[in-house]
Amino acid sequence: MTTEWTWVYDGYDPEQERLREALCTLGNGYFATRGAVSEGGPGTVHYPGTYVAGCYDRVASTVGGRRVWNEDLVNLPNWLPLRYRCLPSDGPAGDWLTPDHPSLRHYRLTLDLHDGVLVRQMLFQDARGRRLGVTHTRFVHMAEPHLGAQRTTLRAHGWSGLVEVESGIDGDVVNAGVDRYRELNGRHLTGHRVGTERDGILWLTCGTADSGVRIGMALRTAVHPSAEGRRRLTRSAAAERYTLPIARGRPVTVVKTVALHTSLDRPADDPLRAAVDLAAGAADFAGLLATHRAAWSRLWSQAELDVPGDAGRILRLHLFHVLQTLSPHTTDLDVGVPARGLHGEAYRGHVFWDELFVLPYLTLHFPEVARALLSYRHRRLPQATAAAAAAGRQGAMFPWQSAGSGREETQEFHLNPRSGHWLPDHSHLQRHVGSAIAYNVWRYGEATGDNGFLHGPGADLLLGIACYWAGAASYDTDLGRYRIRGVVGPDEYHDAYPGAPDAGVDDNTYTNVTAAWVLARARDLFDRLLPARRDELRERFSLDCAALDRWDAVSRGLHVPFHDGVISQFHGYGELAELDWDGYRNRYGDIRRLDRILEAEGDTVNRYKASKQADTLMLGYLFPPAELAGLFERLGHRLDDDLWRHTVGYYAERTSHGSTLSSLVHGWVLTRLQGADAWRYCEEALLSDVADIQGGTTGEGVHLGAMAGTVDLVQRGITGLEAGPGGLTLDPVPLDELARFSFTLCFRGHRGIRVTTRPGRVGISVPAERRSPLRVILPGGRRVTVPAGEQRWFRLPGR
Repeated sequence: MTTEWTWVYDGYDPEQERLREALCTLGNGYFATRGAVSEGGPGTVHYPGTYVAGCYDRVASTVGGRRVWNEDLVNLPNWLPLRYRCLPSDGPAGDWLTPDHPSLRHYRLTLDLHDGVLVRQMLFQDARGRRLGVTHTRFVHMAEPHLGAQRTTLRAHGWSGLVEVESGIDGDVVNAGVDRYRELNGRHLTGHRVGTERDGILWLTCGTADSGVRIGMALRTAVHPSAEGRRRLTRSAAAERYTLPIARGRPVTVVKTVALHTSLDRPADDPLRAAVDLAAGAADFAGLLATHRAAWSRLWSQAELDVPGDAGRILRLHLFHVLQTLSPHTTDLDVGVPARGLHGEAYRGHVFWDELFVLPYLTLHFPEVARALLSYRHRRLPQATAAAAAAGRQGAMFPWQSAGSGREETQEFHLNPRSGHWLPDHSHLQRHVGSAIAYNVWRYGEATGDNGFLHGPGADLLLGIACYWAGAASYDTDLGRYRIRGVVGPDEYHDAYPGAPDAGVDDNTYTNVTAAWVLARARDLFDRLLPARRDELRERFSLDCAALDRWDAVSRGLHVPFHDGVISQFHGYGELAELDWDGYRNRYGDIRRLDRILEAEGDTVNRYKASKQADTLMLGYLFPPAELAGLFERLGHRLDDDLWRHTVGYYAERTSHGSTLSSLVHGWVLTRLQGADAWRYCEEALLSDVADIQGGTTGEGVHLGAMAGTVDLVQRGITGLEAGPGGLTLDPVPLDELARFSFTLCFRGHRGIRVTTRPGRVGISVPAERRSPLRVILPGGRRVTVPAGEQRWFRLPGR
């Protein structure tokens, strides 16, 4: 059940608790806390987790008799613990109450998206008919990124007596939120110390085992009616217990205010002292809530999105979680885009290529955040350069999985939970992550006009990645083409040829075409730079005339394979066997993770024309039709509508959609083609997390790329919006299910530009403070302007 700005769960369902905890996570870009209950610790039902952006640690585990190292986003001390029970006038104390207690009679969980507040309401009734109402109100402060708070109100219905309440913090936590990782070492925190301070503050400090990040957490508990608490300190936890009178009309209130700092903070300070001082000086609950709500209101004014109906409600939830993970506070941090947000421990909190789906939205609303995320990559350019050199390459080879240091964090083995086998993991061969970084650099520069970044750090990134691609391509004299061998494409299923001794496939089309694009754009950018900057980059990347000529040759000569009248996913794809799709669906039902099913049968997906997710079709997601056709023309091929439609249909029949990104891309591409199944895929992308359709994995963390991508589907996919030096290009396509919507955006320093779509027309309004008219390019190349302070409507040609 939902309303326009709330997400509501009625009734307690232990089987859905992990999913609800992830979807009810609260965060502010600096830290986030899962929407777990305060009354229960980690177990099979509940999993409390608090994560600071960029706080990673590396520990060793033994897998299959081998010692391996994994770097994880660390689950930090739990600030939520709060338990309570009724004290009868005679006899022993009652049980500590939790949602799992048999006396629970009512349960409702409400997430307020507008204010960033989570409310949990419960009603308990004991054997004597006494009822106790409990309301938790929680937020992670959006204005002050180091603060969080929760107010708990206990109400007696029809009785009076005493209640016992215990509030505390617990540092004895491990990373144990993903069952597949249960054989891995998840203990990252060490060196615990606890204590008390002035004003009734409990504190806890500890550090990460390998990375040496120091953590300071301070908790201030206030109770009403006022009472002295009995403190209990252990090696890694601290708590205060209160005995309080309660009666009808005289509720008990407990307010927990937590402050969290780490040694990653800038400027550097003692994390514990900073946390204690902040907790002691923080405003009361009402004051903190008011400033928190004001901060969210400012965020929503920059992120305005108005889509009617259920789709709009889900999109607002998606956007809410994007903004909790990557907020204006991100600009002060050295962090990338964690694929699962700050919502859980899946993928170990690593940074993949998901920024490819996230930065387009942020660039048009929070460009300073997008710039900061690109700077994360730039700071790790030395590691990428070293990785390329170690592989015998020039330029920059970025890791498929990145975390704190910038080294390759892709696991050496992964577990197939269906078979129980630990298998070699070759996904580090997804070298196309470099092209995703280069793509984001270029699009950011085009949309913002931030030449300070594009010509500075952006040029370092783009040219370093171009150098890598130029060196990775080898010339095949028989084919008369350049080839890139031994890679894994976005599909991920095909990590080797059947029976081949070595991993990787050759000439993955997505990899080759995007590499050609990078080389062409890098040469364009190089020619734009001032002479002194060009000289600097020539020396840095050994760019003589021969090297630049090679860039041009490779960008025009990379091999693109074809078979059966379609674009091949990679060289040899057409020679693979066809899979009995109907047979496998009948046997297994959900075959999204077909690779696991086949491996458990003793087979391999490498033998079949079967893809986990969109691969070749990703080209239609990244590039508008004219630009994609131009890329193929540069590579010596004609890409017309018939060839592209045939290719799209071919892979739509051979993709299992084992990733939430796959439905998003298929929905985007089919929307642009006005395909019959467009909405089916779009709807699946919308529901992927809220309905947990990817095999129950959302409870381990949301899929941030898919969430941002669905918002961007409305913002750019349906509207055909592209932002560049010539203005805003709009080429809307009709999608009946999303025919009316509006959003605001930021373009080249001007905020508050509004785009509104209606069937057959589009409206553009420009804020009055913009000094010059906004240039807009409509379908057919029609160029118009919208003056500052005005709204103009334009009719669209029939489709």
